[in-house]
Amino acid sequence: MDNLVLYVATYDAATTATDDYRQLKHAEDSSDLEVVSSVVLRRGDDGRVTVDEHGTGQVAAGAWIGGAAGLVVGLFSPPLLAATAIGAGVGAISGKLAKKHEEKKVGLELEEYLPKGTSAIVAVIDDKYLDRIDAALAQTQKKISKAIDREDYEQLEKAIDEGGDKIAKAIAS
Repeated sequence: MDNLVLYVATYDAATTATDDYRQLKHAEDSSDLEVVSSVVLRRGDDGRVTVDEHGTGQVAAGAWIGGAAGLVVGLFSPPLLAATAIGAGVGAISGKLAKKHEEKKVGLELEEYLPKGTSAIVAVIDDKYLDRIDAALAQTQKKISKAIDREDYEQLEKAIDEGGDKIAKAIAS
């Protein structure tokens, strides 16, 4: 995968996001669409964000999320990654990404793309699959794709792997 993009599709209703997420998984299973990673984010009326790695259940903010989901969340919103347990293991890179997002306006504004009471599907894909993901996520109210800096991606991936190992060891002890 050469030209990675962060793809965000927002929804007014959580059920619509879940339905489209199922369509995305079906398209991934039945065509040549390849998704690096994807999650469903839900933001309650209280502003609390939950991360759903599989489109079927929730992993609360502050809880453990897997490395692939952490990668997607970190690219979407570094401060949101910091609120998860895996974020505790990747604090330095999360802070660096947050600063870079702010300086270059690379990141997406949480309020704009995940306002209170909404859901979003956030995916990392190669840009050659944009037409297929657009077709799979037909019910979205708003969508955007942004190029991902390869170096940011690789640094965050490495930090999540290392941070996840530290957290797993701490949990096991």
